[in-house]
Amino acid sequence: MSIPVSLSMPTLPSRNSAPQPLVAGLLLRRRDTAVPAVVRDAVTTGPQIVAASILTAAAGTDADAGAVVIDLDIHPDELAGAVEHRALRYHVTCTTEQVEDAIRLRLPAPVTVFVTASDPSAPEAADAASLAESAQLLADAGHSPGLIAGSPADVVADFLAVLAHTSVGFVGRARDGAEVLALLSGTVAALRGDDVRAALSAPDPAALAALIPEAAEAVRGVLLGIEVDDPDQVEGVLADAGLL
Repeated sequence: MSIPVSLSMPTLPSRNSAPQPLVAGLLLRRRDTAVPAVVRDAVTTGPQIVAASILTAAAGTDADAGAVVIDLDIHPDELAGAVEHRALRYHVTCTTEQVEDAIRLRLPAPVTVFVTASDPSAPEAADAASLAESAQLLADAGHSPGLIAGSPADVVADFLAVLAHTSVGFVGRARDGAEVLALLSGTVAALRGDDVRAALSAPDPAALAALIPEAAEAVRGVLLGIEVDDPDQVEGVLADAGLL
């Protein structure tokens, strides 16, 4: 069953809320310190990502890391003595062979798992099957799968086909604004039941900008955020596409 995001059933906003643009809070950027960095004043700004090892290295200080997404690069038990922080979500990266271990994780905030191929030389078809299958296993366990942009279109399309029928959403990783646009376009196509491969290869910015607020909210409920290294570059692309 597809979700007609362009014809979403209107929802009643709260008295203090206003419709948010499609890219509101979309971009997640890493920081290299436990001390909160200055938050960029931009509509696209989402939570910052901090490695768990950075939080533990700051243990015993008076710093407060604030509300963050934690990149779990150490054992979760080691976070017990970390600097003050509030976990919004945990990001974990593992191979296909480690998915079962990731599924068993039980943490005090939602978990997103990025799965990489156990064998980088594996054929694309095998990568596609393993990524989609891993996404289904993670979703069944209540975890959000992660998607690294730039993967072959068939791989991404199969992944999004799984996510369109779950309620856990996913988080992306993108190198630049073009990959962010592709992820947005592919997600919308997956929800509508359109040709995802075509949407990934040739995003239609005008169609994205034309989404009604309820449809944009539905997309944000699936695409929870995108990790980027250079939000300024990405915002420039989004602005040129008419999404800001």
